[in-house]
This record gives sequence, structure tokens and C-alpha cells, in this order.
Amino acid sequence: MHSASGKKRVGKFFIYLILIIIAAAMLIPFLWMLSASIKTDREVFQMNPFVWIPENPRWSNYVDIWTKIPFATFVKNTVFLTIVVTILQLLTSSFAAYSFAKLEFKHKNLLFMAYIATIAMPWQVYMVPQFIMMRGFGLNDKLLAMICLQAFSAFGVFLMRQFYMGIPDSLCEAARIDGMSEYGIYAKIMLPLSKPAISTLTIFTFVNTWNDYLGPLIYLKTEQKKTIQLGLKMFIGQYSSEYGLIMAGSVLSLIPVLIVFLCLQKYFVEGVANTGVKG
Repeated sequence: MHSASGKKRVGKFFIYLILIIIAAAMLIPFLWMLSASIKTDREVFQMNPFVWIPENPRWSNYVDIWTKIPFATFVKNTVFLTIVVTILQLLTSSFAAYSFAKLEFKHKNLLFMAYIATIAMPWQVYMVPQFIMMRGFGLNDKLLAMICLQAFSAFGVFLMRQFYMGIPDSLCEAARIDGMSEYGIYAKIMLPLSKPAISTLTIFTFVNTWNDYLGPLIYLKTEQKKTIQLGLKMFIGQYSSEYGLIMAGSVLSLIPVLIVFLCLQKYFVEGVANTGVKG
């Protein structure tokens, strides 16, 4: 009996040890970024000896990024793009998911599978046709181009539909008997019950849009339209790079993502668990 208990303790010890090592491996780059954000360029790559906190921290890096480049403009563009795309994806994904989960119409399953199959296709495969299409619409170098392309998400529809499948059909049937329209059922029954799935999709969409680099790089050319990820590239010159300022800007750009995740993490875990087992 004692032997079995001892083996369990040893097994737990090694599991926790592995988890600690993995967590440390993921945190070290983040801690290095924090350390580099208060260093000079010479100190950033000083390895012998490596110093986490310099003797004279350069807090001015967090001030200089606002004056050396139009960082405030980049933040405004990124916030606008991210909020609009997130709201539109939540609306379109939840609305389409309700149709696929609770309504009956011809070729429903075929349409759903065809739409979800697009997840398997890398964006790089069709980004050139998309660019040509947006340019034909006259949306080149406009945030509207990014909004139009990212307002719809096959992954979002799949995520929401899986959650809706777990909501009893009897709720919808009872509402229909009471004379409630499909729009009313969607707005007053399905949405209030789907907070975990909505929170999960909000986190995924917000993070992906906020951190997107390639999309804005293709469509946005003028300085006044650029996002944070493109703006930080302005600290990289032909012969030198201001890594302290880049890291300071990166730290600031992480703050909104962390806030969103911390606010929604309670529902995030529940949403992932529920959408993973329903079908």
C-alpha cells in the first residue's frame, strides 16, 4: 500500500517538474523582453555577464517610443481594427452557427462541411487573389480592406456551432410555440446561454487581429494607416536597430491582450471544454 502511494507521489513530482520546466521555457523569452525594454542597445545583447535588471534602467525607452514614431496613431489604428473585426466576427459567426445548429434547410450539412473545410487551406494560398479583389474594389491601403476580409471566420462558426449543439432543442421549440421568431430565439435565448463560447471566440479573434503582421503589411502602405506591428518595424534601420525601443513597444502592445485574456479566462476554459465535447 505504501509502495503504491510512494509511486504516485514520485509520478506527481515528475509531472509537476516537467510542467515547471515547460512553464519556465515559455516565460523566459517574455522576461527577456521585459529586461531588454529597459536597456540600451549595447546592454541588450551583453551576455558576459548577462544582467536581468541593468544598474541604470533606461525607463526613457517607454517615453521615446511615443515621440520617435507616431506610436499613438498606430495604437489607435490597431484598437479600431481589432474592436471592429472582433465585434463583426462574433455577430457573423454566432448568427451562422445558429442556422447550422438549430435550423433545418436543404444541404445544411454539405454547406457546413464545405465552409469548415476552408480552415484546412492556408491563407498564403489565396492571399494574392484576395489582394487583387480588394484592389479592384478600391480598398487598397484602407483599414476597410482588413475589416472586410476578417469579418467572417469559418473557425468561429465551427466553435459557436459546436456549443449551440449542446443547448437542448426543446428550448427553441418551446420558444417557437410561444410565438417567438428565430431572431428572438437567437438574441434572447442562444446568445445569453453562449457566454463561454463567445468569450473564447473573443479571445482568439482579438489576439489574432491585434498581433496580425502579414495582413497589414500587404494592404496598408501609408504611415497614418499602419498598425502597431508594422510601426515597431520602423525602429529597424538598414545598418542598426533600436532593440530597447522595440522591446518597450512590444511590452506595451501586450497589455491589451493580457487584459482581455484575464477578464475572460473564466469563461475561456469553460468554452473550450464545452465546445470540445459537443457534436
